[in-house]
Amino acid sequence: MKEKEPILKIFGDKVRSIRMQKGMSQEQLAALANMHRTYIGMIERAEKNITLINIEKIAKALEINIKELI
Repeated sequence: MKEKEPILKIFGDKVRSIRMQKGMSQEQLAALANMHRTYIGMIERAEKNITLINIEKIAKALEINIKELI
């Protein structure tokens, strides 16, 4: 099995942590970010290298500044 990129793991853990602090499910975050729930799960598990556009969508959906995700 391929080793996950550390930056993807850090980012995914941060998304999950903030989402859970806000009491949101993956489904709720996905709906607010206009993404599929499985895509959010893949981000949180460091399986996707997402674009800056999608990072911005997630930050807006979580009502945080992009800097808080890094």
